[in-house]
Amino acid sequence: MIEMSTTHCQLPPRYRSQRARIAVLALLALPALLVGCDQGVQERGGVSKAEVGRVPASEQRPGDPEQGRDAFLNRSIVTCGVPYRVYREVADDTPPDPQAPLPGRTGRNVELPYMLTAQIAESGVELVTSNCLGCHAATFDDQLVIGLGNAFLDMTVDPLLAIEATGAVDMNDAERTEWRRWADRITAIADYMMTDTVGVNSANNLTLALMAHRDPETLAWSNQPLIEPPPEKPLPVSVPPLWNVGKKHAMFYNAEGRGDHVRYMMLASTTCTDSVEEAAAIDAWFVDVGAYFAQLEAPKYPFPIDAQLAERGYAVFQDTCKECHGTYGERARYPNKVIALGKVKTDPAMARAGYGEADRFLKWFQRSFYGELSQAAPALGYIAPPLDGVWATAPYLHNGSVPDLAALLDSEQRPTYWEFDREAPAQPEFDRQRLGWAHRTLDHGKAGAMSWEERNRIYDTTQPGYGNQGHTFADDLTETERDAVLEYLKTL
Repeated sequence: MIEMSTTHCQLPPRYRSQRARIAVLALLALPALLVGCDQGVQERGGVSKAEVGRVPASEQRPGDPEQGRDAFLNRSIVTCGVPYRVYREVADDTPPDPQAPLPGRTGRNVELPYMLTAQIAESGVELVTSNCLGCHAATFDDQLVIGLGNAFLDMTVDPLLAIEATGAVDMNDAERTEWRRWADRITAIADYMMTDTVGVNSANNLTLALMAHRDPETLAWSNQPLIEPPPEKPLPVSVPPLWNVGKKHAMFYNAEGRGDHVRYMMLASTTCTDSVEEAAAIDAWFVDVGAYFAQLEAPKYPFPIDAQLAERGYAVFQDTCKECHGTYGERARYPNKVIALGKVKTDPAMARAGYGEADRFLKWFQRSFYGELSQAAPALGYIAPPLDGVWATAPYLHNGSVPDLAALLDSEQRPTYWEFDREAPAQPEFDRQRLGWAHRTLDHGKAGAMSWEERNRIYDTTQPGYGNQGHTFADDLTETERDAVLEYLKTL
């Protein structure tokens, strides 16, 4: 825990740098990602494990989608943060958010970046906190698309930069108390949230770190872990689109989250929620957010489509892909099917960790408020996702290791080392032929980088958990057939 008094000296010059301001914004924009018995689920050693294959449906609690949209845009399940006055002092010379104001944002939120939310603490102090939009909204074709995973979120920044930058600002006692509550949480989990690569997400790992610091039955916070925390180096996660929530019978890539989805989706509340009563109050309105997610629709492809080529691609898709990914259109059917590691052959690290190394967290979940209506039951495989809007969701696979759909359909095209072709913070151009963000293939991995900044930009598929192997089901198609499938995928 970092100790700072209210008489701390002025902010050191290095923390007045643009990087410090970016660190504050990035840390506040941390993800808010973060279900009875299920068919094919067995209890082993006091925890549930699921078999591969189809995932049966679980009834979801009803909610009001319209109220859910308003809550998603204007409320946050993360209830601690930086006092507004402190945030404004640190971030005032940060360039304006090009996406602000986001339609539907109200009150103070209109002037804040879309990934931040203003709220009043019980103490009366106005706070700026993170919200779900930091991970679950992204820009495409100069438009902010709600529900699109943020492929460019930089979680390589040391969160302690933001703690020190904000903590050095003069505060009154009430502000300092609120800041301390937030700083203690972030300091405790800082070592578990930093990723090796810009764009991949550590939401899974930092949520497990939060669990380790909370009593599962009371949700009381402990500055010292109560169970062994997860590994400090998080496995990479690519954020899936929210518009497929309504089709899914289970949450997460290993289909772990079964039963009530809302309790799983609000796990990020463990950052600040210190009692079951607080968690129940969030749950009461987050049911509406879940209903909003369930009716979200994928964006339409905004560029021309070759209808005849797409029709030929449809026929190839029916022969090659529908068994796992389902059918679309008037007779849409999504199979909710977990594919065994031995068949899909994608990087196994995440599935193996969830199935064989996370029992203490599965037990924590089932003992907690979050597990009352839900069941944690990981499978030793990955669920084949719905493909609605798949053309917009690069990079691909659960770890974001494949930069475009063309390479996903032809494993020989996948680069071992690559980086997005952009000058940060600019966004890469969208490649309409390959369906993915423009990228550069490199002749070296992280070991060959000349600086930490360069190293963090490189996606190195030789690193543990970052592999780009597997999903070779389209390798036997001809180039013409793959081009047709790509054209068909634009229509989904």
